[in-house]
Amino acid sequence: MMRKFIWLILALCFTPFTLAEQHLGPSLGMQKRVVHIAADYNYPPYEFVDEDGTPTGYTVELSYAIAEVMGFDIELTMTDWQSAYTGLLDGTFDALQNIAYSDERAQTIIFSSPHSIVNQSLFARKDGPHVNDIKEAAGYEVIVQNASIMHEYLQRNVPDAIIIPAATHSAALRLLASGKHEFALTANSPSLYLSKEMGLSNLEPIARPVAGQRLSYGALPANEDLIALFSEGLTILKNTGRQQAIYDKWFGTLEQSKVPWKKLGQYAFYTILALLFILGGIMIWNRMLRKEVERRSLQIKAQQEQLIQADKMASLGVLVSGVAHEINNPTGLLMLNLPILRGAWEDALPYLDEIEQENQGIMLGGLSYQRLKAEIPYLLDEMQHSTDRIRNIVNDLKDFAREQPDALSQEVDLNQVVETSIRLVDKSIRSATDHFNVHLDLRQPRIMGNPQRIEQVIINLVLNACDAIEHPSATLAISTTLSADQKEVFVVVEDEGCGIEQEALARLTEPFFTTKRDHGGTGLGLSVSAGIVKAHKGRLSFSSTLGKGTVAVASFPIAP
Repeated sequence: MMRKFIWLILALCFTPFTLAEQHLGPSLGMQKRVVHIAADYNYPPYEFVDEDGTPTGYTVELSYAIAEVMGFDIELTMTDWQSAYTGLLDGTFDALQNIAYSDERAQTIIFSSPHSIVNQSLFARKDGPHVNDIKEAAGYEVIVQNASIMHEYLQRNVPDAIIIPAATHSAALRLLASGKHEFALTANSPSLYLSKEMGLSNLEPIARPVAGQRLSYGALPANEDLIALFSEGLTILKNTGRQQAIYDKWFGTLEQSKVPWKKLGQYAFYTILALLFILGGIMIWNRMLRKEVERRSLQIKAQQEQLIQADKMASLGVLVSGVAHEINNPTGLLMLNLPILRGAWEDALPYLDEIEQENQGIMLGGLSYQRLKAEIPYLLDEMQHSTDRIRNIVNDLKDFAREQPDALSQEVDLNQVVETSIRLVDKSIRSATDHFNVHLDLRQPRIMGNPQRIEQVIINLVLNACDAIEHPSATLAISTTLSADQKEVFVVVEDEGCGIEQEALARLTEPFFTTKRDHGGTGLGLSVSAGIVKAHKGRLSFSSTLGKGTVAVASFPIAP
């Protein structure tokens, strides 16, 4: 029995090194891990089989890019979605590369961080029946892809709809275009892509789109380490800009650049108006020149101080980026190894109890077995919590050090971004308050920018407001509204929390300044958010009354 105990202790000690060898195997010359992934053969431009029978598309290229940076190989099977989904559940496939998240699926499947957001729309024939909302489809025949997220959505939210399953998006659209059934509930981008490719000119999207779905990599809990690899690889591709390049390659073709004559006329009018202002300005320029020189002299002095500070921040960004990278590798191993050590300890307990009965008062590491038995679960929990905190701090450091993209030219529906952000932090909101209000401007303001980065700003502001609320009876409100001249749009997050002292209010966006240091705050969230808003040519401001609450306002220029 003592011999078994010795072998057990040796196994526990060497498990992390064995796991590390599996994780680092490719770099040490060992055979690469092969991951079997299933994909939909007809879901363009995300994943499909081209005319030569070759798998291609956005997520196909993304998967191979992740495998390249993370050091494993991919075996890709292109099949219909129902077979792919069933194959994941019965263990035939290791992972799916394009599965939409839902709470129901999350009970049996673990998901990576999302690689894209897809909106679903109700499509109809131009001469067929139309509705204003998906809820009004009750009683109608609605075509959906079999076993898809929209199939589940209809069964759950519109049970009176007559569901017509189809194997693929193209099959669903062909059925609808041929005059069969009334509607098709399919994904926007694939449906527009397929309609253009098949020449289905009699179809159009109607009603309000169904809320955007997060597309991620998905696997069974037994392959949790695989999801960790995909999430880490996806983060690397995002930070290096490679994911954006792949996205632009496949989705840039869907964007049409048209310049209406009406807008050209408006541009011409504003140009002439600007020239008139310039001529008037030249006439009074000489009078103002002397005052301007005096004002600029004062500005130069202030700018010198800003340049010194900017140089410090640039050096800090380089240092932070390097430190975050160095910390990330050992943290990843800790996150991978701790669950295994926990499982090994739990498996070892019966044997150790048996040894304890035969040899009263055994000692392990200088401590009694009974004490270790009581304390090791708490020690493992503390280690796991500390590792998660390290990961979160590293992610904040990466966001702080990351340069903002130069191209922020995507047209963004701000109301839609706010709705998506609220869904992502819904649990935090419900935990903080029983009084949550949302008011979105009915004019649907649009701005030019990056929706994911703006979403990050809104989430930061909402989570800060949730942290400030001390009682569930306090109110949290989010709203969007246009300025009086309709040149700016404001996102306002208002809470009835503890408020902020006036001397701290001016420093909220300074890097590493935080009023929540004792609660794990790093002081990077609002600094990163301010940088994102500034990159979008906007402003981030705060007002607060101690004991009554805080108002955060992010303003953005309206899209032309």
